[in-house]
Amino acid sequence: MAGFSGLFSADMAIDLGTANTLVYVKGKGVILNEPSVVAYHVKDGRKQVLAVGEDAKHMLGKTPGSIEAIRPMRDGVIADFDTAEEMIKHFIRKVHKRTTFSKPKIIVCVPHGATPVEKRAIRQSVMSAGARKAGLIAEPIAAAIGAGMPITDPTGNMVVDIGGGTTEVAVLSLGDIVYARSVRVGGDRMDDAIIAYLRRQQNLLIGEGTSERIKTTIGTARMPDDGRGLVMTIRGRDLLNGVPKEIEITQAQVAEALAEPVQQICEAVMQALETTPPDLAADIVDRGVMLTGGGALLGDLDLALREQTGLAISVADEPLNCVAMGTGKALEFEKQLRHVIDYDS
Repeated sequence: MAGFSGLFSADMAIDLGTANTLVYVKGKGVILNEPSVVAYHVKDGRKQVLAVGEDAKHMLGKTPGSIEAIRPMRDGVIADFDTAEEMIKHFIRKVHKRTTFSKPKIIVCVPHGATPVEKRAIRQSVMSAGARKAGLIAEPIAAAIGAGMPITDPTGNMVVDIGGGTTEVAVLSLGDIVYARSVRVGGDRMDDAIIAYLRRQQNLLIGEGTSERIKTTIGTARMPDDGRGLVMTIRGRDLLNGVPKEIEITQAQVAEALAEPVQQICEAVMQALETTPPDLAADIVDRGVMLTGGGALLGDLDLALREQTGLAISVADEPLNCVAMGTGKALEFEKQLRHVIDYDS
């Protein structure tokens, strides 16, 4: 019977991220990648979901009083329980087109630093969204598997997964975590740093959408060689006289704005290297460090880390998909990776 129900159930792996949620379906790969945003309309004290994902993201920072657009995930864990559940339901439905006899088995990745309460919240949300069984896998393990690192070998592998809310630094060997540290700095902190910088230096107030666009267009982790770099035109509100205005921002200014979050990521990597057992540290010198997650796309971040650590730093092929791919592989090769998936807590 087990084989029969397997024909109908589309088991899936979900990378429930602060910024984006990706869904991997067994045998099909990653088939959904949408922003983790929900917009709802409050009517008589009850929430009605209006839009989820891409559509809702366009509403962020632009909603009237009756509509709220929020991101239910904060720092990689659920901040708004009901909304997160609605979001997971929506994404599962979107993938699970036909109504099947059996409920899918779902594996979700959680940040290494998640508390038992946070893990239980994620598990309950997934169960009430219609899963038959919910497994959890630590994010650094999923990221390393997705980046194609040989984590089951008895050698040290170091992975740095920079997500929207958290950066996870982990040293893995023999298929499990030897050392891991989760720091609450990621893409969101970078966006905030750009907003704060422009407010301080240029008296210009910009929204999250604009700061994210600056980061993805000309964001860089080190000063450009010519001290200026690329230039981008942005619009915001002048804080001195309250009217909208347009200014130019250079890559050098963005590098200055991002100096602090980049420094925090470098420090987390250095700290991990200091606490790694010497034999594994020797392996890391050999093999270098793998960067995954959306934050790995920040310009020259690999160079900034290389200057700090002196190690070979490489960026995974598809940094945004690594965690989802790795969680999906854990689903496909469940027997070999059973020890890293936690089905009950």
